Amino acid sequence: MPEGPLHHDVSAGVADVVIDHPPTNLVDGAFIGALIALLDELERDDEVRVVVFRSADPDFFLMHGDVRSILAIPTGTHVAATEPNVAAALFERLHRSRLVSIGVLDGAARGGGAEFLAALDLRYGSERAVLGQPEVAMGILPGAGGTTRLPHLLGRGRALDVILTGRDVHADEAVHLGWLDAVFPSAELDGAVRTRAERIAAMPGESIAAVKRVVDTSLASFDAGLVAETDALGVLTAAGRHRARMERFLAAGGQTREGETSDFDALLDAMRD
Repeated sequence: MPEGPLHHDVSAGVADVVIDHPPTNLVDGAFIGALIALLDELERDDEVRVVVFRSADPDFFLMHGDVRSILAIPTGTHVAATEPNVAAALFERLHRSRLVSIGVLDGAARGGGAEFLAALDLRYGSERAVLGQPEVAMGILPGAGGTTRLPHLLGRGRALDVILTGRDVHADEAVHLGWLDAVFPSAELDGAVRTRAERIAAMPGESIAAVKRVVDTSLASFDAGLVAETDALGVLTAAGRHRARMERFLAAGGQTREGETSDFDALLDAMRD
């Protein structure tokens, strides 16, 4: 097994990343450094379109940030920040990446671990999933993007509730809140996520990246999102790479009553490269 907190292999356009950072899968300097190196590598590989993060630890996806490192920060005079800290900026880089990022939660993710998950595009869990933001009880706040990102993900009131109480949020509630996108039995979780990851990875890379850009733009401004959407459609059609896929769609029975009422998944499969 390679050294370092993150191990990965690539197949069918999907990078499967295993977080293996004993003894407790902390979000620390070694994890941050490994994530930077991983993104540098995967973003250079045009064949990779999806990255799936899972944990080798049976209890923790990621435990939280390294409390001892935070205690080592000097107290005293504070200089106002003009840019995000390293962890927050890195998690945002992953969020904005052309890669579709997926988290597989079959254990606990608190603090920085929960913030890392929140930065991913999709989050799937098992009945064992636990999320929490305990920072306020420690006298700080979620500082790797959590205080900023969770209101967008959960809504203002729900974000305040989970951040200010510091309580554990379990699988069923996490789905209800929108902190997880779906829950599967633990034994089925990996297979369900792999199926979704491969389906996304089979889509055109330029379309995937365009969808992520437009969705993020629309969350900041609906009107700006509409303009970005129109522009992205123009860029994609001008490139012409859609033509072969659309022709295969028509040849397989698309745009016919029989074809679109019998098995639409078969039409989607017909468009794959």
